[in-house]
Amino acid sequence: MRIVLVGPPGAGKGTQATRLAETLQIPHISTGDLFRANISQQTELGKLAKSYMDAGNLVPDEVTIAMAKDRMEQPDAAGGFLLDGFPRNVSQAEALDELLETEEMKLDAVLDLEAPEDEVVKRIAGRRVCRNDSAHVFHVTYTPPKKEGVCDVCGGELYQRDDDSEETVRKRLEVYHTQTEPIIDYYKAQGLVATIAATGPVDEVTRRALDALKRDDQ
Repeated sequence: MRIVLVGPPGAGKGTQATRLAETLQIPHISTGDLFRANISQQTELGKLAKSYMDAGNLVPDEVTIAMAKDRMEQPDAAGGFLLDGFPRNVSQAEALDELLETEEMKLDAVLDLEAPEDEVVKRIAGRRVCRNDSAHVFHVTYTPPKKEGVCDVCGGELYQRDDDSEETVRKRLEVYHTQTEPIIDYYKAQGLVATIAATGPVDEVTRRALDALKRDDQ
Protein backbone atom coordinates (compact mmCIF):
# COMPACT_ATOMS: atom_id res chain seq x y z
CA MET A 1 0.00 0.00 0.00
CA ARG A 2 1.05 3.58 -0.66
CA ILE A 3 -0.15 5.84 2.15
CA VAL A 4 0.18 9.49 3.14
CA LEU A 5 -0.20 10.29 6.85
CA VAL A 6 -1.45 13.78 7.70
CA GLY A 7 -2.21 15.49 10.97
CA PRO A 8 -1.35 18.49 13.16
CA PRO A 9 1.68 18.59 15.45
CA GLY A 10 0.94 16.48 18.53
CA ALA A 11 -1.57 14.20 16.80
CA GLY A 12 0.81 11.24 17.16
CA LYS A 13 1.89 10.90 13.52
CA GLY A 14 5.34 9.58 14.36
CA THR A 15 4.03 6.91 16.71
CA GLN A 16 1.26 5.80 14.37
CA ALA A 17 3.51 5.89 11.30
CA THR A 18 5.97 3.50 12.96
CA ARG A 19 3.23 1.12 14.11
CA LEU A 20 1.35 1.12 10.81
CA ALA A 21 4.48 0.66 8.69
CA GLU A 22 5.56 -2.27 10.84
CA THR A 23 2.13 -3.92 10.67
CA LEU A 24 1.80 -3.39 6.91
CA GLN A 25 5.48 -4.28 6.32
CA ILE A 26 6.23 -1.17 4.29
CA PRO A 27 8.92 1.46 4.92
CA HIS A 28 8.09 4.53 6.99
CA ILE A 29 9.43 7.50 5.01
CA SER A 30 9.75 10.53 7.27
CA THR A 31 10.79 13.93 5.93
CA GLY A 32 12.89 14.54 9.04
CA ASP A 33 14.70 11.22 8.61
CA LEU A 34 15.30 11.96 4.91
CA PHE A 35 16.91 15.30 5.69
CA ARG A 36 19.06 13.86 8.48
CA ALA A 37 20.19 10.91 6.35
CA ASN A 38 21.06 13.02 3.30
CA ILE A 39 22.90 15.61 5.36
CA SER A 40 24.85 13.07 7.44
CA GLN A 41 25.78 11.08 4.31
CA GLN A 42 26.72 14.33 2.55
CA THR A 43 24.75 13.49 -0.57
CA GLU A 44 24.41 16.21 -3.20
CA LEU A 45 20.82 16.78 -2.07
CA GLY A 46 21.96 16.83 1.55
CA LYS A 47 24.63 19.44 0.84
CA LEU A 48 22.10 21.53 -1.06
CA ALA A 49 19.53 21.32 1.74
CA LYS A 50 22.17 22.19 4.35
CA SER A 51 23.23 25.27 2.39
CA TYR A 52 19.70 26.64 2.64
CA MET A 53 19.33 25.66 6.30
CA ASP A 54 22.69 27.20 7.26
CA ALA A 55 21.58 30.44 5.61
CA GLY A 56 18.40 30.38 7.68
CA ASN A 57 16.20 29.78 4.65
CA LEU A 58 13.49 27.23 3.99
CA VAL A 59 14.56 24.27 1.85
CA PRO A 60 12.80 24.63 -1.54
CA ASP A 61 10.06 22.15 -2.40
CA GLU A 62 12.04 20.74 -5.32
CA VAL A 63 14.85 19.60 -2.98
CA THR A 64 12.40 17.90 -0.60
CA ILE A 65 10.61 16.28 -3.54
CA ALA A 66 13.90 15.01 -4.99
CA MET A 67 14.81 13.43 -1.65
CA ALA A 68 11.41 11.76 -1.41
CA LYS A 69 11.67 10.53 -5.00
CA ASP A 70 15.09 9.00 -4.36
CA ARG A 71 13.80 7.21 -1.23
CA MET A 72 10.64 5.90 -2.90
CA GLU A 73 12.76 4.39 -5.66
CA GLN A 74 14.71 2.19 -3.20
CA PRO A 75 14.03 -1.57 -3.46
CA ASP A 76 12.32 -1.85 -0.06
CA ALA A 77 9.64 0.63 -1.21
CA ALA A 78 8.69 -1.38 -4.30
CA GLY A 79 5.69 -2.88 -2.50
CA GLY A 80 4.51 0.38 -0.98
CA PHE A 81 5.43 3.01 1.60
CA LEU A 82 4.03 5.31 4.25
CA LEU A 83 4.85 9.00 3.85
CA ASP A 84 5.06 11.04 7.05
CA GLY A 85 5.67 14.80 6.74
CA PHE A 86 5.47 14.79 2.95
CA PRO A 87 3.67 16.24 1.13
CA ARG A 88 3.53 19.33 3.35
CA ASN A 89 1.59 21.59 0.99
CA VAL A 90 -0.57 21.40 -2.14
CA SER A 91 2.38 22.07 -4.46
CA GLN A 92 4.20 19.07 -3.01
CA ALA A 93 1.02 16.96 -3.28
CA GLU A 94 0.72 17.85 -6.96
CA ALA A 95 4.39 17.02 -7.50
CA LEU A 96 3.90 13.68 -5.75
CA ASP A 97 0.95 12.86 -8.02
CA GLU A 98 3.07 13.66 -11.09
CA LEU A 99 5.91 11.52 -9.78
CA LEU A 100 3.66 8.55 -9.05
CA GLU A 101 1.97 8.87 -12.43
CA THR A 102 5.37 8.83 -14.16
CA GLU A 103 6.19 5.61 -12.27
CA GLU A 104 2.72 4.22 -13.07
CA MET A 105 1.83 4.15 -9.39
CA LYS A 106 -0.91 5.75 -7.30
CA LEU A 107 -1.75 6.44 -3.67
CA ASP A 108 -4.08 4.00 -1.93
CA ALA A 109 -5.09 6.18 1.01
CA VAL A 110 -4.51 9.40 2.92
CA LEU A 111 -4.98 8.99 6.67
CA ASP A 112 -5.95 12.24 8.38
CA LEU A 113 -5.22 12.04 12.11
CA GLU A 114 -7.67 14.42 13.76
CA ALA A 115 -7.28 15.79 17.28
CA PRO A 116 -8.87 18.81 19.02
CA GLU A 117 -6.52 21.79 19.14
CA ASP A 118 -6.66 22.12 22.91
CA GLU A 119 -5.73 18.43 23.25
CA VAL A 120 -2.78 18.88 20.88
CA VAL A 121 -1.54 21.90 22.87
CA LYS A 122 -1.92 19.97 26.12
CA ARG A 123 0.02 16.98 24.73
CA ILE A 124 2.98 19.01 23.50
CA ALA A 125 3.15 21.78 26.12
CA GLY A 126 3.07 19.17 28.90
CA ARG A 127 6.17 17.32 27.66
CA ARG A 128 9.30 17.39 29.79
CA VAL A 129 12.65 16.11 28.53
CA CYS A 130 15.72 14.97 30.48
CA ARG A 131 18.77 17.21 30.05
CA ASN A 132 21.06 14.17 30.32
CA ASP A 133 19.28 12.04 27.72
CA SER A 134 16.59 13.43 25.39
CA ALA A 135 15.23 9.90 24.94
CA HIS A 136 13.84 10.15 28.48
CA VAL A 137 10.55 11.99 27.96
CA PHE A 138 7.77 12.52 30.49
CA HIS A 139 4.46 14.37 30.55
CA VAL A 140 3.13 16.41 33.44
CA THR A 141 -0.34 14.86 33.05
CA TYR A 142 -0.06 11.53 31.21
CA THR A 143 3.33 10.17 32.32
CA PRO A 144 4.55 12.32 35.21
CA PRO A 145 7.90 11.55 36.87
CA LYS A 146 7.84 10.17 40.41
CA LYS A 147 9.49 13.38 41.59
CA GLU A 148 8.58 16.65 39.90
CA GLY A 149 11.33 17.95 37.66
CA VAL A 150 13.54 14.86 38.07
CA CYS A 151 14.07 12.06 35.53
CA ASP A 152 13.02 8.64 36.86
CA VAL A 153 15.71 6.94 34.77
CA CYS A 154 18.91 8.83 35.55
CA GLY A 155 18.00 11.60 37.99
CA GLY A 156 18.67 14.33 35.45
CA GLU A 157 16.80 17.63 35.36
CA LEU A 158 13.57 17.67 33.35
CA TYR A 159 12.86 20.76 31.28
CA GLN A 160 10.42 22.06 28.66
CA ARG A 161 12.00 22.56 25.24
CA ASP A 162 11.49 25.97 23.67
CA ASP A 163 9.53 24.48 20.76
CA ASP A 164 7.18 22.77 23.23
CA SER A 165 5.93 26.00 24.79
CA GLU A 166 2.24 26.74 24.33
CA GLU A 167 2.97 29.88 22.31
CA THR A 168 5.25 27.98 19.90
CA VAL A 169 2.80 25.09 19.59
CA ARG A 170 -0.02 27.45 18.63
CA LYS A 171 2.23 29.07 16.00
CA ARG A 172 3.07 25.60 14.61
CA LEU A 173 -0.63 24.80 14.47
CA GLU A 174 -1.29 28.04 12.60
CA VAL A 175 1.35 27.06 10.02
CA TYR A 176 -0.24 23.60 9.74
CA HIS A 177 -3.72 25.06 9.16
CA THR A 178 -2.40 27.49 6.55
CA GLN A 179 0.06 25.32 4.63
CA THR A 180 -0.63 21.62 5.20
CA GLU A 181 -4.35 21.30 5.98
CA PRO A 182 -5.36 22.31 2.40
CA ILE A 183 -3.90 19.02 1.11
CA ILE A 184 -6.74 17.22 2.89
CA ASP A 185 -9.30 18.86 0.60
CA TYR A 186 -6.97 18.21 -2.34
CA TYR A 187 -6.98 14.48 -1.58
CA LYS A 188 -10.68 14.40 -0.62
CA ALA A 189 -11.42 15.45 -4.20
CA GLN A 190 -9.66 12.22 -5.22
CA GLY A 191 -11.65 10.14 -2.73
CA LEU A 192 -8.53 9.11 -0.81
CA VAL A 193 -9.04 10.57 2.68
CA ALA A 194 -9.97 8.56 5.75
CA THR A 195 -10.32 10.68 8.90
CA ILE A 196 -9.04 8.96 12.06
CA ALA A 197 -9.83 10.18 15.57
CA ALA A 198 -6.37 10.47 17.13
CA THR A 199 -7.59 10.62 20.74
CA GLY A 200 -7.63 7.73 23.18
CA PRO A 201 -5.18 4.84 23.70
CA VAL A 202 -2.42 4.47 21.09
CA ASP A 203 -3.50 0.89 20.28
CA GLU A 204 -7.06 2.05 19.65
CA VAL A 205 -5.92 4.78 17.23
CA THR A 206 -3.83 2.21 15.34
CA ARG A 207 -6.82 -0.13 15.13
CA ARG A 208 -9.01 2.66 13.74
CA ALA A 209 -6.41 3.40 11.06
CA LEU A 210 -6.02 -0.24 10.06
CA ASP A 211 -9.80 -0.68 9.93
CA ALA A 212 -10.07 2.36 7.65
CA LEU A 213 -7.40 0.91 5.35
CA LYS A 214 -9.25 -2.41 5.20
CA ARG A 215 -12.46 -0.64 4.20
CA ASP A 216 -10.62 1.29 1.48
CA ASP A 217 -9.05 -1.93 0.21
CA GLN A 218 -12.42 -3.64 -0.29
